[in-house]
Amino acid sequence: MTVSDQQPDGPIRTPKSRRTGLLLSVCACHLLHDGLADVLYVLLPVWQTALEMTRSQLGLLITLYFIALAVLQVPTGILAERTGERILLIGGTAVAGLGFLLMGLPGGPAMLAVTLVVAGLGSSVQHPLGSTLVARAYGPERRRIAIGTYNFSGDLGKMLFPVLCGLALGVFAWQSITTVLGILTIVSALAFLVLLRRLRIGEAPAETPEDTDPDPDRPTGIHDRRRFTVLSAIAVFDSITRYGLLTLLPFLLIEQGVSESGVGLALGLLFAGGALGKFFCGVAAQRLGVLPTVWVTELVTAGGIVALLIIPQQFTLVLLPLIGAALNGTSSVLYGSVADYVAPEQQARGFGIFYTVVIASGAVSPVACGVLSDLASLETALKVVAAIALLAIPLSLLLKPDPPPV
Repeated sequence: MTVSDQQPDGPIRTPKSRRTGLLLSVCACHLLHDGLADVLYVLLPVWQTALEMTRSQLGLLITLYFIALAVLQVPTGILAERTGERILLIGGTAVAGLGFLLMGLPGGPAMLAVTLVVAGLGSSVQHPLGSTLVARAYGPERRRIAIGTYNFSGDLGKMLFPVLCGLALGVFAWQSITTVLGILTIVSALAFLVLLRRLRIGEAPAETPEDTDPDPDRPTGIHDRRRFTVLSAIAVFDSITRYGLLTLLPFLLIEQGVSESGVGLALGLLFAGGALGKFFCGVAAQRLGVLPTVWVTELVTAGGIVALLIIPQQFTLVLLPLIGAALNGTSSVLYGSVADYVAPEQQARGFGIFYTVVIASGAVSPVACGVLSDLASLETALKVVAAIALLAIPLSLLLKPDPPPV
């Protein structure tokens, strides 16, 4: 059953208005979850001082969070085909809130690790389910722009939450901040429940389980495995670059004399550029093509990371929005292409597989970058991250369409 097929109670009646309500609801959920994830980078220097941890240990904490974020992506997509997306999306949001609510409890790094895993497990449902709802509601002619808007909302969260967290660190203890974030997330889960029920979005399908079983020849729903694999591999390099830069950047800024509040502002500028980059790169890919857009974004990303090590500190804040636009612009293009290679009725599991591969591979990056920066130097680790970004360019050539038969 599609969004446009359902008839809600209340004033929201037309398919167009329901699609708009769906997009706004899912975008709000995306904003919340991505904001929570990227608040963690602002807290890394704080935890380093308060808990006396090395960059390798802090990288391991972020890796644990993202492993938890990846582990339920595929099961969530498969389960949603039978239960509907709503109950999973609401439940996951509440669990993520619980993780943040308990994050400030005594117990040192061990308790922090446990609560990060809980928060990651809760947030793991958001990307595959949100992407599926948006892709299902908008046809192929509008899907890429709709998913670009959805990704744009996530970057608004990435922009707002780190800035607000950085400002709050000047006044409140980090434990108070995570507690407030936990309460906000649980309350938001209740609000999403009311709204999605009113819109009748994400309900269990009317078909019987036998009717919804996948094609035995394509249990994953992927009908173009070669290009789906190439797309996933490009996204892996992009993910490693992203998580590596976000892990190392706060420490680079601290070394350059930026305050903890300033780190939050700097990350906010990075994500502000990212929000615009995802939106406009999604439009650019729709009009100019996926490959040219990816080539430009990866070149700018790699060049920008190297430039951070060279330019005077006063120009860093000017450069960060440009890096953010390129860094996140790539992901907008890639995520918008997933639905092109997956059967419409099985997009939840297709997105689940894609996000599992991307997030699980990216999860290795924080701890690897932390170890490399401890053993070699922060500058060396950042140069390696920049080099990895460039690997996506030759790989993207494999996405070219096949020549027409003679």
